[in-house]
Amino acid sequence: LLVTDRGLASMAITKTALDILEDAGLGRALFADVDPNPNEKNLEAGVKAFKDGGHDGVVAFGGGSGLDLGKCVAFMAGQSRPVWDFEDIGDWWTRASVEGIAPIVAVPTTAGTGSEVGRASVITNSATHVKKIIFHPKFLPGVVIADPELTVGMPKVITAGTGMDAFAHCLEAYSSPFYHPMSAGIALEGMRLVKEFLPHAYREGTDLEARANMMSAAAMGAVAFQKGLGAIHALSHPIGAVYN
Repeated sequence: LLVTDRGLASMAITKTALDILEDAGLGRALFADVDPNPNEKNLEAGVKAFKDGGHDGVVAFGGGSGLDLGKCVAFMAGQSRPVWDFEDIGDWWTRASVEGIAPIVAVPTTAGTGSEVGRASVITNSATHVKKIIFHPKFLPGVVIADPELTVGMPKVITAGTGMDAFAHCLEAYSSPFYHPMSAGIALEGMRLVKEFLPHAYREGTDLEARANMMSAAAMGAVAFQKGLGAIHALSHPIGAVYN
């Protein structure tokens, strides 16, 4: 099952991805009922599509919303508890049935969230308008395909916004007081890549070197932030959940 967001569903890159899956004998199935801030209603619909289609894995395709929901669909398809029981609190992740977690292939089409290399998904509670981080080590996709050609069609405003997201991850991770020198080193290099290549990607969207380096910076930000995040995310989560 290819999971993406509504905006990408009708685009050429998504059609091409579905063609590749079909040609490889993996079927042609799409779920795109995904809001910009995915919620538990999107998740329930995705899990139903996964089960109804008899699927055995997920290709999470898109920006943060498509990636986060795709990962969560693969996770929740084999669980009996509600999703909120797996919030990133203490050892709640140990409640999950590991056998029920479907394989995940992540294919980012933006260079920002780094969700393709993350062990969590952010799901908004539509009743309380609170963003929850759902965590399990198996959220980490087994395969990531980071192809800069998939990002050349990003409008300038999305290129800039997602690029600054990658920078914020690196900046906050580096500034976090926790001791993790490997994360700190990755964060520094991620910031350097954004500083050097985001202006090029913004001005010339077809510059594949710039796009590739921004994809690297996004992945590096998400690797680095295991060291911790900060005020930017503490503010952005409630603002995003309340105002979408």
